Amino acid sequence: MTDETSTPDMNDANDSDQTLGATEPVDNPSLEKDPSDWTTGEEPMTESQRSYLDTLAKQAGEEISANLTKAEASEHIDRLQAATGRGQGS
Repeated sequence: MTDETSTPDMNDANDSDQTLGATEPVDNPSLEKDPSDWTTGEEPMTESQRSYLDTLAKQAGEEISANLTKAEASEHIDRLQAATGRGQGS
């Protein structure tokens, strides 16, 4: 018995030319949410944020509190990326 409602295999040849996301960055401020508007912004920063902030702070010669919220960490990351030139793309 054949199931005609099955979904195509993810490795199907028809899917091989499909992509996700844009090939060029889109300058659209409406796509970025202000960290103060995040619903999870008051939660503790993630381990990824902590690690990246540690790297950026060392490069910038700064010390930053390790007790930040997600929103605060994001704001520091943006600021330190601008100060160090990291994360700015090519």
